[in-house]
Amino acid sequence: MVLMMKRCFFALACLCAPLASQETPLPIQKNAATQSEETWNLHGQATVVVQGHGAFDSPYSGRNSFQSRKETRTSFTSTLFMGWRPWKGGELYVNSELSAGTGVSQVLGLAGAPNGEIYRVDSPKLKLSLARFFLRQSWDFGGSSSKVVSDQNQLAGASSSHRVVLTAGRFSTLDVFDANAYAHDPRTQFLNWALMGSAAWDYPADTRGYTWGFALECYWDQWAARFGSFMEPKEANQLEFDHQVSRAHGEVLELEHDHQIGGQVGKVRILAFANHARMGNYRQALAFSPPEIVATRAPGRTKYGWAINTEQALMADLGTFARFSWNDGATETWAFTEIDRSLSMGLQLTGTAWGRKADQVSIAFVANNLSQSHADYLRAGGSGFLLGDGRLAESSERILEAYYSVQAGTHLTLSLDAQRVWSPAYNRDRGPLNVFAMRLHASF
Repeated sequence: MVLMMKRCFFALACLCAPLASQETPLPIQKNAATQSEETWNLHGQATVVVQGHGAFDSPYSGRNSFQSRKETRTSFTSTLFMGWRPWKGGELYVNSELSAGTGVSQVLGLAGAPNGEIYRVDSPKLKLSLARFFLRQSWDFGGSSSKVVSDQNQLAGASSSHRVVLTAGRFSTLDVFDANAYAHDPRTQFLNWALMGSAAWDYPADTRGYTWGFALECYWDQWAARFGSFMEPKEANQLEFDHQVSRAHGEVLELEHDHQIGGQVGKVRILAFANHARMGNYRQALAFSPPEIVATRAPGRTKYGWAINTEQALMADLGTFARFSWNDGATETWAFTEIDRSLSMGLQLTGTAWGRKADQVSIAFVANNLSQSHADYLRAGGSGFLLGDGRLAESSERILEAYYSVQAGTHLTLSLDAQRVWSPAYNRDRGPLNVFAMRLHASF
């Protein structure tokens, strides 16, 4: 563990060293203000999360239980974002990513896993992978024009309020869908999985959170509509994709409206999805002793659901958000996490009042629940790819998370994070537990 932390902080220091020597803003800020279009750009990020928890009450445990003894784990990611404009309206992006580390309890035993930087890819050794490789094509149809600043996977230029955008290739569905200004990015905001997006949306992805597919977006003044179709993994929460896309694919449709209330901006998003894969059925799995979801897998199974996602600025330094999501809960969780209903809400306050306008303090509450058939399966001793205590005294899994993020320099933030979890894995016999974290994030 100590060696792992040394390697992660060394890699982060190497990235930050040239940034700390900058006495003036980086050229990308100048480009955004003085040139109409960037031909290419290069950005990067590195994030270290050290997370741990103490011992808690646990009268029993199963093969997928969150371990009740004290533990500490470290995760590290570093990403290079490369962008190029090959023609008018076209943008090509390639992201290479280094990752290493493990999550607490091997990312098992909680529906709302506590570190969104770590999926179920546990390795103390650095691994290089292709995170994203996609083409974005935009067609402008007039309307008002707004500046686009240089950023990760975003070339500086201008965009029209009337436009159509096609994104195709390898990326995360959360890059396009289910955005939220206050709860979306575990590298800078809340760490918990259930706060990255609408938790009951079992969004198509491999174990690292990426997939292949396309998304088509239409923007028209205050309205936006999006549709996407994506590949599903061949097995639940695995890296390999099912290439028989006629029977294994996930679709998502989202409608967004921008508004102002009392002069403060806000957005409402409504999302619907349908996933098709060789999933198992919870009711059928109860015929086995002990219940076994894998034995019931069959092609052509469908999981569907919906979500409502809102964000609203209350004043210049204070904003709030809320999400509610639901899925039918009949078939096994396939790609994200074992949540069938979820409600989350929270607040974000910047530090202007105490002279730290770049700092953030945020708090959020989440309540996760199961469908009846999913609960019956776990109660009878069944296991999914995340959960399985061997039995279940069912209750809502409730999570309270708060963090304070300090701007430690132009390109560096340090965050302290705390999470309290009641009824982990929906089991009131276990817990509650406390999880604490320190996050160091650098970007350029």
